Amino acid sequence: MTSEPGMIDLFVIGGGINGAGVARDAAGRGLSVVLCEKDDLAEGTSSRSGKLVHGGLRYLEYYEFRLVREALIEREVLLNAAPHIIWPMRFVLPHSPQDRPAWLVRLGLFLYDHLGGRKKLPGTRTLNLHRDPEGAPILDDYKRGFEYSDCWVDDARLVTLNAVGAAEKGALVLTRSPATSARRENGGWTVTTQNKLSGETRTFRAKCLVNCAGPWVSDVINSVAGSNSSRNVRLVKGSHIIVPKWWVGANAYLVQNHDKRVIFINPYEGDKALIGTTDIAWEGRAEDVTIAETEIDYLLAAVNRYFKEKLRRQDVLHSFSGVRPLFDDGKGNPSAVTRDYVFDLDETGGAPMLNVFGGKITTYRELAERGLHRLKHIFPNMGGDWTHGAPLPGGEIANADYETFANGLRETYPWMPRALVQHYGRLYGARTKDVVASAASLAELGQHFGGNLYEAEARYLVAREWAQTAEDVLWRRTKHRLHLTEAEQAAFAAWFAAHLAA
Repeated sequence: MTSEPGMIDLFVIGGGINGAGVARDAAGRGLSVVLCEKDDLAEGTSSRSGKLVHGGLRYLEYYEFRLVREALIEREVLLNAAPHIIWPMRFVLPHSPQDRPAWLVRLGLFLYDHLGGRKKLPGTRTLNLHRDPEGAPILDDYKRGFEYSDCWVDDARLVTLNAVGAAEKGALVLTRSPATSARRENGGWTVTTQNKLSGETRTFRAKCLVNCAGPWVSDVINSVAGSNSSRNVRLVKGSHIIVPKWWVGANAYLVQNHDKRVIFINPYEGDKALIGTTDIAWEGRAEDVTIAETEIDYLLAAVNRYFKEKLRRQDVLHSFSGVRPLFDDGKGNPSAVTRDYVFDLDETGGAPMLNVFGGKITTYRELAERGLHRLKHIFPNMGGDWTHGAPLPGGEIANADYETFANGLRETYPWMPRALVQHYGRLYGARTKDVVASAASLAELGQHFGGNLYEAEARYLVAREWAQTAEDVLWRRTKHRLHLTEAEQAAFAAWFAAHLAA
């Protein structure tokens, strides 16, 4: 066992979006920070989202005006901070008179356009689906539609880039190192972690504990820290399917279902589509969540209700499920449970513990900032707010103008195929030069494993982004798994185990 010297300011449990965001914000204020995650970064909920930075159009029906407004404001903040992994997307909403009247949809979209002080994104327009090209794949039964703006995000990379940002500000990031115990002692916390791969245990002393464990927030409170809280989370399962993309154009679709839920149909990884999500109360362990056949049937039926081309079960290439840890506000309908977040600060024995309940990807930066505000009396000398205008790693792009940046990248690497430049640019932005390093040809990027995966990228992800397994590289740091054959994936895994595994 290693006992770390001295007392740190903040020990953060949970390497999802909230934990990584808190660690980055705190480290940038000059606090000493350790972040521990029991698995890989973003391995839980934060890599299993609908991959959108959005205000939550449907939350307007539940009168969540403040939440929608704050999310819409954050949408533009994040678009400026990480234009390489976040970009605008237009959503086409075919109108179904049987579900919501047109005036109500238009009113909701008017509010959506104006609640958040929209600056960069274009506003809503009305479509004639029989005439406008966006209506071409839609059944002739639907004549009218609306088109509005939101943003796409690579969710797992958003988490990783926040962790990179935290580390660059001095935080220590420990992956696959669950906190096995946390106890109050002498006005502070003694926290023990154990690395799952090496078995190494480390003990830290910290002034304050921040619990961002997401679906496991109550487990940390009750089992790890031996504390208690009157607040809790409700676990709601959301599942997605991936199918071949069947329409022309970069726009996405949003369709209303008979049960009043909405389903997103988004372009994904070039030639694929991501469809989701479901909303089902989940009573089991968060680790055990998987998609059910009934959910696949539900998503396919929702799509087939609107589109001329009918999807079949065999069209489903991949699927994934996540558990959303929503703050339990007592509402019975999972779709009506608030997506807002709540803090619970327990200062028993002079050893504060800040528990974070709920939240969503779009508002993670604001959550982190407000969480640090709650700790101001504990750390009166910490720095002020700083993340609002600060780019995330790779987002150091002039005027947040990705297209101009991408043109420059193609000029910098004329020997690189366009698809590879696009891959590096979209994942690493201004840090592409660190991935490519001194390479001046494809051969100098090292072994090629298929698709756009070269040895240089894998080595970079191990050295700079805590990748420790082939799956970390293929699925969370990148989406290469969707573009490699099973044989190519197996060959990469074997190479990784032989050359790079920790």
